[in-house]
Amino acid sequence: MNKISLLSTILILAVLSVCANLTFADEIKSIQLLKPQVDSGRPLMQVLKDRSSSRSFGKDKLHIQVLSNLLWAAFGINRTDTGKRTAPSAMNWQEIDIYVAMAEGLYLYDAKAHMLKPILSEDIRAMTGRQEYVKDAPVNLIYVADFSRMGSATKEDKEIYSASDTGFISQNVYLYCASEGLATVVRGSIDREALAKVMRLRPDQKVILAQSVGYPKK
Repeated sequence: MNKISLLSTILILAVLSVCANLTFADEIKSIQLLKPQVDSGRPLMQVLKDRSSSRSFGKDKLHIQVLSNLLWAAFGINRTDTGKRTAPSAMNWQEIDIYVAMAEGLYLYDAKAHMLKPILSEDIRAMTGRQEYVKDAPVNLIYVADFSRMGSATKEDKEIYSASDTGFISQNVYLYCASEGLATVVRGSIDREALAKVMRLRPDQKVILAQSVGYPKK
């Protein structure tokens, strides 16, 4: 084989290798969420009474309006003049990102645009937890802390505040689900290293918790 043929073969193999690993946003599109229905829902005290964890999910996809309301309730913008959110965050760092794993792929919730941005065009739900049911839950929320947004905070403070802020968000999800009759459970049993790798997170990003959401299993 001459040098030109060898170089051509190497180039072709390199291109094929790159294409084989291109599972990112090219194959799925952004999802524009609907305006949240802020006048819906049940009285708070009834919702608190019914708040619970469920590990049994139906396989039906969440309706787009339900998904839109869910994500806004979790950590959407409720004060457009300041960009502040439905859950508090220390120093208003807003360091928690919500990734949404569904059958069609992995998305990142963009609160400013109230939109889901495509990240991966593959179903990674089974990787979002060690539990058997996670692969069947129609939505698995992955709470990721971006430590780069937390300024000069110490490592300990970053860990404490990001965990606390995740707790506020996940409780918002619990309350919305109780109001709408959805099943949900927050989870900490995750292979964080493997999940971070498949999500291609940076070293200064950390998976904190995950939360499964769906219609109750009939």
